[in-house]
Amino acid sequence: MRLKIVQAGEPVLRQTARALSVDEIRMPAMRELLAHMRETMRDAPGVGLAAPQAGLGIQLAVIEDRPEYMAGVNPAALAERERTPVEYFALFNPKIVSYSEETVEFFEGCLSVAGFSALVRRARRVTVEYLDEQAEPCRLEASGWFARILQHEIDHLNGQLYIDRMETRTFSTMENLGRHWKDLAIAELREKLEVDR
Repeated sequence: MRLKIVQAGEPVLRQTARALSVDEIRMPAMRELLAHMRETMRDAPGVGLAAPQAGLGIQLAVIEDRPEYMAGVNPAALAERERTPVEYFALFNPKIVSYSEETVEFFEGCLSVAGFSALVRRARRVTVEYLDEQAEPCRLEASGWFARILQHEIDHLNGQLYIDRMETRTFSTMENLGRHWKDLAIAELREKLEVDR
């Protein structure tokens, strides 16, 4: 069953989501919710989906960056973004425990801000602690695009959207991004838009 993805303006997207107990994570109903979230994310398609985007104020996100999402993408762009496939997994109660000082900026979109994109600066590397589907503690280090996905989804659990972090002059419809900006290097884009660093 596909879940309805709520859009910017829904209060749940601006609230800090509630942490889940070990017992809640292990409930059979949670397996069902995870299956629905995975199907919804794939159907959209997206590389991540946080529970608040489905109208649920709980600390849960699913992530998956499938190889087919990278088909037809310029290999230089994939390399610049450090983008490689990420197998499906779920995170409960995730916390970013360290951020690299080094940052990178790329265009980001969001299933809850449908049809738009903007340049967002984020840490190049992060370390995240979370509970997995069995409520076991996990820790992972991520860099590049994977680190960006994690930061984006964990922001959702803290009531934040990418538009809170975006370079406002770069806010664009997806259609215009594809038509005018998609193939430009960031420095070239900044020059065209006269965006200050």
